[in-house]
Amino acid sequence: MMKDLPRALALSFAQLLDPAIVRILVKTALLTILVVVALAFALSWMVEWGLARAGFDPEAYAGMGALVTVLVAALGLWLLFRIVALAILQLFADDVVAAVERRHYPQAAETMKSLPLARDIGNSARGMLRAVLANAAALPIAAVLLFTAIGPAIVFLAVNAVLLGRELQDMVWLRHPRATSSERPPLSRPTRIALGTIIAAMMAVPFINLFAPIIGAASATHLVHRKMIST
Repeated sequence: MMKDLPRALALSFAQLLDPAIVRILVKTALLTILVVVALAFALSWMVEWGLARAGFDPEAYAGMGALVTVLVAALGLWLLFRIVALAILQLFADDVVAAVERRHYPQAAETMKSLPLARDIGNSARGMLRAVLANAAALPIAAVLLFTAIGPAIVFLAVNAVLLGRELQDMVWLRHPRATSSERPPLSRPTRIALGTIIAAMMAVPFINLFAPIIGAASATHLVHRKMIST
């Protein structure tokens, strides 16, 4: 399956100009930006409130307060962006999978079952919770490696690669009840981790991170169906 990954990625990038994918990209990007901006304001307010509670004079320490606010907000948003983006993508996963299947796997498109909105929201919430808990658990390790500069980035990349690989596979797999009846995931662990690593790395790059989740979901669709066809 690993050998299919480059082709899956290439096909996904090639379909970015598909009108159906463009519509999903615009919706997910705008929603993600709105949520991230809201989180930025919330984080800034929390830091300022914390400094005030700690007894710092806002006027005397205005410069320090602004610096701390910016640093904490930037770190928080860097950690939260991929979680927010993936959670939002879950809500539009049907559209991504359907667009890829209509173009490349028409027979599979006929058997795809859209998940009820409640289940989509539930999957999104559970995925977000797993991501928050996993990244929180990785924080102490990242803190220890802070002196290496690149250590924390590698830790979070590894954690999110595992999480993303699973979430992206399930976005496709769960929409085909006949395939899921075997209860055996279609993608091998190395393939899931490789896909998750690539998408997690893309999500760390500004601008590219806006369409990285779409590329991930589309690539997972190709990988899952190629595996189903071959078995």
